[in-house]
Amino acid sequence: MTSLLQPNLILATLLFTIGILGVMWKRNAIALFMSVELMLNAANLAFVSFAHELGIMSGGILVLFVMTVAAAEAGVGLAIFIALFRARRHIRVDEHDTLHG
Repeated sequence: MTSLLQPNLILATLLFTIGILGVMWKRNAIALFMSVELMLNAANLAFVSFAHELGIMSGGILVLFVMTVAAAEAGVGLAIFIALFRARRHIRVDEHDTLHG
């Protein structure tokens, strides 16, 4: 049986790097949101790969928790984006200062 750990970790690293670059370079809130989701999915891939390699279920359970947090983030984030779009007709992050405390 061949180990798929190394190719999966390379893919997870690539996806996480793309997500970080998207967070650093994009100014559109939807693009930032998608980049964060990409980073969460890369972490999920790494967790599942290690869980499969070690033969334990803890990684799979952790992935379920991460997916739950990502779903909650998607709901709350999209609600905030809709509210911002209705107020200003755009959702460019660098122009919004209304959420500062």
